Amino acid sequence: MEQFEITNQVRKYIQTPIWLSLCLVGAIPVLYVTAGKKAAYVGIVLLAVYLVITAVLYRFQRVRLANELVSFAAQYGQVQHRLIQELVLPYALLDLRGGVLWMNDEFAGIAGKDLNFHKNIAAIFPEITNAKLPGRDPRTEVTVVKGENTYRAAMQKLVMKELIDMENGDQDPEKNSVIAIYLFDETELSELIEDRDNNRIVCGMLCLDNYEEALESVDELRKSLLLALIERKINKYFTDVDGICRKTEKDKYFFIIRKKALEDLEAKKFSILEDVKTVNVGNEISMTISIGIAFGSHYFIQNAEAARGAIELALGRGGDQVVVKEGYNTRYFGGKTESVEKYTRVKARVKAHALKEIISSKNEVFIMGHKIPDVDALGAAVGIYRCSRTIDKPAAIVMDNPPDSIRPMVEGFKSNPDYGEHMFISTREARERINSGTVVVVVDTNKPNYTECEDLLRRTNAIVVLDHHRQGREVIQNAVLSYIEPYASSACEMVAEVVQYFDEALKIRPLEADAMYAGIMVDTSNFLTRTGVRTFEAAAYLRRNGADVTRIRKMFRDNMEDIQAKSRAIAEAEIFADCFAISECKSDGLKSPTVVAAQTANELLSVVGVKASFVLTDYNQMIYISARAIDEINVQLIMERLGGGGHLNIAGAQLPDTTMAEAMALLKKTILQMQEEGDI
Repeated sequence: MEQFEITNQVRKYIQTPIWLSLCLVGAIPVLYVTAGKKAAYVGIVLLAVYLVITAVLYRFQRVRLANELVSFAAQYGQVQHRLIQELVLPYALLDLRGGVLWMNDEFAGIAGKDLNFHKNIAAIFPEITNAKLPGRDPRTEVTVVKGENTYRAAMQKLVMKELIDMENGDQDPEKNSVIAIYLFDETELSELIEDRDNNRIVCGMLCLDNYEEALESVDELRKSLLLALIERKINKYFTDVDGICRKTEKDKYFFIIRKKALEDLEAKKFSILEDVKTVNVGNEISMTISIGIAFGSHYFIQNAEAARGAIELALGRGGDQVVVKEGYNTRYFGGKTESVEKYTRVKARVKAHALKEIISSKNEVFIMGHKIPDVDALGAAVGIYRCSRTIDKPAAIVMDNPPDSIRPMVEGFKSNPDYGEHMFISTREARERINSGTVVVVVDTNKPNYTECEDLLRRTNAIVVLDHHRQGREVIQNAVLSYIEPYASSACEMVAEVVQYFDEALKIRPLEADAMYAGIMVDTSNFLTRTGVRTFEAAAYLRRNGADVTRIRKMFRDNMEDIQAKSRAIAEAEIFADCFAISECKSDGLKSPTVVAAQTANELLSVVGVKASFVLTDYNQMIYISARAIDEINVQLIMERLGGGGHLNIAGAQLPDTTMAEAMALLKKTILQMQEEGDI
């Protein structure tokens, strides 16, 4: 018969009569001494009877008692197993690799499997991958979805001591562990959270970009009709998504919508951008709008301020687009059309007066452009230098090693006794000299990591930014004056306008006029691209102040190596996706490969059927991309996907730690992806 081990508590209970018998045996001598022989004899007889009865009961009842205990334990185990099997809480056991060892009825019902299913848990819940199983952390949780229900899967690693082989000495807990998984139905909770998130308030601002220009292009009788139709479209657009829109100024609106409505508008790429352009009552210029939206903060005031920053960013990027700010994340929609040129110079005059006040209040002026500066950055810096010197403020242009493309012009300034060596200083010297009385003027870029010396921006509270590139996610923060006009052809054009209103005594010198005129020529490809009325007015002003086209042309002639490299890049160009020209410009033997790459990209636009061109060059352990287009493709959007920026038809990007093959593949992948998404 199988021997059953009786627990210690039961053993003590059975052995109690034996210990009591021993106590009675010890009591016999006490009776003999205190009560006499008769009492002792009676005690002995009673003790003998007690021992006989105890022995008989112990002999015949022990097996029966053991059987009763075993029967109870078996019944208790069956009840316990049945309770676990029929437990309302879904429960299962897995091995350490996720294989299903056992599951109760409730778990099997949710999984839609029978109790003999022993495959990996990922076959039931794909969200539970091996990486999400308990490892170093003995407890993990994963949200899983089955059918229309959402569950929180709580998993815990358990060490099964009874599985440890004591005889073989296998004490490794990892080999003797299982994973217990519990499912908690959180469908209702998830729906409540989703409903709460969908109904969050989102605030935004809408601005009519070219309000004045569009009204001027239509006769007086139809102006009110144009505005009425535009306002009707805007109000209907937000009313259709259960939003509220109110006009705050003649060309500005404030609106409130739900977050769910915002997702619907984003899915349709904010169709209002194109709908507004269809309104035509005889106006020669279509009205365009910009929208700034913000949410993510628990405070409405902070969201409203963020929305104001979003609309400013949209306008700074050229308008005709939507900027959505969700906390620290920013998304862009639209912006596929060229910025409308502003014919009035009121803004330039206001910025010029503000710049004069800022420079006048400081002791010294540092001017810097972007890394590997081009002639546009140099010309704009020279213009600001002349502004500072006109009001007797010390000024210096921060530049370490000018590239060969502008070195002749830089040397021309240094060798001129009117300027001298101190007109240009290194970044090291600038760091040593900068103090609280220094104003830093950044030209031809608005990204801090693109500047010649980003450290200078952190060492002063007076920062001025003048740029013609569209703004991106990363902008120079805390600028006391920011003048960014994406419609401008170049930074030199903007500075040429500023100097005309800066001070009546200001007189541009011929060498300075050459530098600024050259900047406009280079950025407009000899006045072929991105030119407007104000571009030619700025050029005329510089010509009147001594700019010599012949002198400039001689100064910026290409050498034979550059021409040969350009020809090879054009000959090896690939036509990708029927309308994109992509090529590599070898940097070997070139003094300014980025300039040659940009020139090559311009040349490739002359090929029939090419809508956009991209030329890549490997220079200083960095892949530089020059992107150009005429009017059908917005290359700025493509370059922003790669971390760069620029204009609709002139843009670029820099890819660090990337090979040429990887950069080519990334560019092509980005183009195809944006085509599929309808962004280009």
